Amino acid sequence: MRFRLAALGLHLLASCFALTVILGGLYLGWYRWPGWYLADVVQVTIVLAGVDLVAGPLLTCIIASPVKPRRALARDIAVIVAVQLIALTYGAVSLWNGRPLYYAFSEDALSLVQAYDIEDAELATARKQNAPLLPHWYSLPRWIWAPLPQDSEESGKIIASAITGGSDVIAMPRYYQPWDAGLPTLRSQLKKIGDLKYFSGKEKKVLEARVRAAGLAADQPNTIALTGRGRPLLAVFDRANLKIVGIFKAK
Repeated sequence: MRFRLAALGLHLLASCFALTVILGGLYLGWYRWPGWYLADVVQVTIVLAGVDLVAGPLLTCIIASPVKPRRALARDIAVIVAVQLIALTYGAVSLWNGRPLYYAFSEDALSLVQAYDIEDAELATARKQNAPLLPHWYSLPRWIWAPLPQDSEESGKIIASAITGGSDVIAMPRYYQPWDAGLPTLRSQLKKIGDLKYFSGKEKKVLEARVRAAGLAADQPNTIALTGRGRPLLAVFDRANLKIVGIFKAK
């Protein structure tokens, strides 16, 4: 039994190290708050942890035996590790392809833009028209303004596409503008918590309580919704300098 527990411990330690390096690097680089929450990647993480920290070490514990030939034991552990590496690679690639690239202000909300939201054709167009704000493979999340184009026909096409589940302007880097350029428009879109359409009545009460508990004004037009694939968050701004002073969960 001691031999099995030793094998389990060593395998678990190695698995923890590999998972920590991968998830830690992705979190510190791209998924730090509020990216992890808005991207809603909990399920991928659970699968990774389940295979890497539970299934792999547990199988090693089961097959490890001091009487088994070392060659056979090494072969069996190698098979388990290979399956772990496949699962770890799949999860890491999924997280990489969905990494947050932008927090975009557009219309009446802030929105998370992930890598797979932007199509290759759009990247090619943006490379010619708006290279300075183009995402690269190493790009960390940036705050940008994504206004609709002034051309009414083009703007109408984008709105129609967004309504039917197609691409929205936030996934079109050719229209991106620097964050500071959109601040006057952003100021005009800040609302009181009670006036935001992204939250239920119960959620608004929770948010008001949390904003007050943080020492911030909860009855001023200083908030806007921050959206993604998870539940929306509430971003609270200092109206004097338009800096975010707090981001709150509704649940």
